[in-house]
Amino acid sequence: MKILAVDVGTGTQDILLFDSHLDVENALQLVLPSATMILRRRIQRATQRRSAIVLYGQIMGGGPCAWAVEDHLKAGLTVYATPSAAQTLNDDLEAVEDMGVRVITESDVYRLPEGVERIEMKDFDFGMLRRTLLSYEVSLDDLAAVAVAVFDHGAAPRGVSDRQFRFDYLDRRIRVENRLSAFAYPAQAVPPEMTRLQAVAEQAQMAGVPVVVMDTAPAAVLGALFDPQVSRWEHALVVNVGNFHTLAFRFGERRRIEGVFEHHTGFLTPEKLDAYLTALAQGTLTHEEVFSDMGHGALVYHSNDTGELPPVAVTGPRRSLMRASTLRPYFATPFGDMMMSGCFGLLAAVADHLPNLREEILERLHAAPSGAAPWDTP
Repeated sequence: MKILAVDVGTGTQDILLFDSHLDVENALQLVLPSATMILRRRIQRATQRRSAIVLYGQIMGGGPCAWAVEDHLKAGLTVYATPSAAQTLNDDLEAVEDMGVRVITESDVYRLPEGVERIEMKDFDFGMLRRTLLSYEVSLDDLAAVAVAVFDHGAAPRGVSDRQFRFDYLDRRIRVENRLSAFAYPAQAVPPEMTRLQAVAEQAQMAGVPVVVMDTAPAAVLGALFDPQVSRWEHALVVNVGNFHTLAFRFGERRRIEGVFEHHTGFLTPEKLDAYLTALAQGTLTHEEVFSDMGHGALVYHSNDTGELPPVAVTGPRRSLMRASTLRPYFATPFGDMMMSGCFGLLAAVADHLPNLREEILERLHAAPSGAAPWDTP
């Protein structure tokens, strides 16, 4: 049984082809440029050629590709975009037009002059990945499922902070179902406000097999729980330091979430991150403190009655931010590979959401001495 797991970040997309007949360490792995980095380069080449561009397709991760669009406009060049593609730049299409982008209909894309370069927007390109692997004699025709992770702020209503909207979403999911796999969904169950997750679920269904999508940060934290040392901790604080966002969960018994914190990595220094994590561990961190510092927020669901700090584990591409941390974090390497943490978390989410595949996944992934999945809760 094979599952394709793809964790789409800002810098890279991390790809794991899980095979239940092999040890996890023998699974095929790729670390490739993320979709937003690929499109950034395409837009930059168009800028160098002084070509107008049209963005079509679906909402996807912004950042590098959005900055390339801004540079294209600053160079005095034309940018067209369909409504769904334009949402990559801003959910508010009036704000997109205020940038100088000309929002057009889907049918108008094919009426533009031939010299306008067409750039398709999407986070996950199953066809391209299948062709890449076929060149190595690896087929994706026998998959049992596809799992993809992306970061999604959600489509905040006009006038509502996307940071607050994102954090309200995290809070709702934890209160409804206190487990990390609550941030994963079968393709047909993605909430309508999570537009990026919806888009990638649609893209992944090209594979013709069941699809599970998940938020990247909880996926990475869930994957870190498979590290043999972390899996033994009864209480833990696990941090994912991503390129754009840093998210931490404080866990109690049976991996119940007792607190959560999320911030923009670019606003954090090692000292500031230590202070936030210490307050989260102690149960004193407030939402207002983080939000006023341009972060998403923080919530504590259970006080720390002992006053003792739990052990800290860290993962993520910018984990070096905690290299000299006073919290003396443990650098988690599940199955020997930190870059695949999100993919391992995706596999755990597939086990929770597709029960027919659970047993075969757990036979390879179970890490706790008891044999129970390390993310299980009552």
